[in-house]
Amino acid sequence: MYKRIIAASLLAVGALPVNADDHTCGKVTIADMNWNSASLIANIDRFILEHGYGCDAELVPGDTMPTGTSMVEKGEPDIAPEFWSNSMREGLQRGIDEGRIRYAGKALIDGVEEGFWVPQYLVDDYPELKTISGVKANAELFTHPEDPSKSAFYGCPAGWNCQITSTNLFRALNLADSGFEMVDPGSGAGLAGSIAKAYERQEPWFGYYWAPTAVLGKYDMVKIDFESGTDIDHYKQCVTANDCLNPRVTMYPAADVDTVITERFAKRAPDAVAYLETRGFTNDQMNTLLAWMEENQADGEYAMTHFLIEHPEIWTSWVSDDVADKINNAL
Repeated sequence: MYKRIIAASLLAVGALPVNADDHTCGKVTIADMNWNSASLIANIDRFILEHGYGCDAELVPGDTMPTGTSMVEKGEPDIAPEFWSNSMREGLQRGIDEGRIRYAGKALIDGVEEGFWVPQYLVDDYPELKTISGVKANAELFTHPEDPSKSAFYGCPAGWNCQITSTNLFRALNLADSGFEMVDPGSGAGLAGSIAKAYERQEPWFGYYWAPTAVLGKYDMVKIDFESGTDIDHYKQCVTANDCLNPRVTMYPAADVDTVITERFAKRAPDAVAYLETRGFTNDQMNTLLAWMEENQADGEYAMTHFLIEHPEIWTSWVSDDVADKINNAL
């Protein structure tokens, strides 16, 4: 019933007239990337730019590399709401240097958060597990599923970039010396499933994961302190390399997740740009929303409506009072 009501509401909103005098930014194209957090943010931006700023906003299909390349070379789309900038840093910088694109705030305020994690319920019983030295001292808790004489560390699936970093840090931390052996979960679903299974049975679990994700929105996990600080240079130069011979211990640095816009759009719609520069989610906020999307099998548009209705305390802080009134009237 709730889904039918929202669908009807969206149809009604689409039929509402927009004052022609409000069209200050004209036609705006927004990249709708093919993962949940990016699609959610794209739909939120479309609705707010259309109903709050009078833009003729349209979603277009997108993905990191083709969208970034198209923005630099062709000036379209106008907005990439969630861009993982480290994936094409040099290309983006070229676009900035040539006056074609610019950064407009952080889509994810905390950046992408990676690390080794254990369940909160385990830390409640063993507070020392918050640190890597505590995990090593209690290695016997993490029984290997195929060999009870060993301890299990769940790594990143084979073929993923994070398999390189998690393997190198496993080596740097000398986890094998404490009895740990890496478990390949086989896939992202397999890794998520191993956490879900541990939670259902309240069993120990130790391994790699990242945020924002539905998994960390659904399950309360604690990121382990490597007691090393973060060495960004060594991480980039060695830990991320397949041929890193002597990896050193370092925490994962946060990866930037920005909103990227074209200069043409920035010049014609400064008020809309000011909104984009303010709009952003913490990992905790996005984890919760992604968990809701998974539980309700919601796409970006449906989740956008849920977010705007249920979380005005977040989005009203991004806009002025008069824009917030326009959004609420549209809802």
